[in-house]
Amino acid sequence: MATKVLYVEDELFLGKIVQESLESRGFEVVMIDDGARVMASFDSFLPDICLLDIMLPNRNGYELGADIRQRFPTLPIIFLTAKTQTEDVLKGFTSGGNDYIRKPFSMEELIARIHNLLNLSGQNAIETGGEQNGIIHLGKYEFDLRKYELRLQTQIRKLSHREAELLKILADHRNFTVERKMIMQQIWGDDSFFNSRNLDVYITRLRDYLREDERVQIITLKGVGYQFIVD
Repeated sequence: MATKVLYVEDELFLGKIVQESLESRGFEVVMIDDGARVMASFDSFLPDICLLDIMLPNRNGYELGADIRQRFPTLPIIFLTAKTQTEDVLKGFTSGGNDYIRKPFSMEELIARIHNLLNLSGQNAIETGGEQNGIIHLGKYEFDLRKYELRLQTQIRKLSHREAELLKILADHRNFTVERKMIMQQIWGDDSFFNSRNLDVYITRLRDYLREDERVQIITLKGVGYQFIVD
């Protein structure tokens, strides 16, 4: 069954490109260009995930996110925004968003974030990135999502919940840039200095766990985030 996407965007040229790109990858997409028509659309189309632009006619994305979250508490929401200030991003999360992506964005990054949220919510029926039966292959390693285990041949390392969360986020965005703020928001719910230091500790641990395969690397992009390279 195709994953159903509710896509709210008033830039029609951009919207058409994104809609056609998603549909070419097997998604079922309903696109709406007016914030006032979004909530009524749920009567005929119950999506698996929502993509919400923020600046919309009649009702903005923040208002829609809050309404959707109240009506559908577990429905994943990604905000698509040209806004880059921290307060705008945080407002998106407090309005019900699970993730955000800044415009302009690549389709590969958008699709990776869609799959990441669907995997976290247990709704993803599409196999991606070498994942099958809860196993992600990372070079010589196998990462068992269900057992929180990182396996290298006969060696098995038990991961903590947050170590597993972090590795899952990196794996879902492999070979792409993933922002520190996004990681902290997903794992801890805020990007405070304390959680920033926690993230540094977890990154160091994962690098140590993955040191036996030089093709698997976590690259720090100073001031931005990380790239998880898997050859």
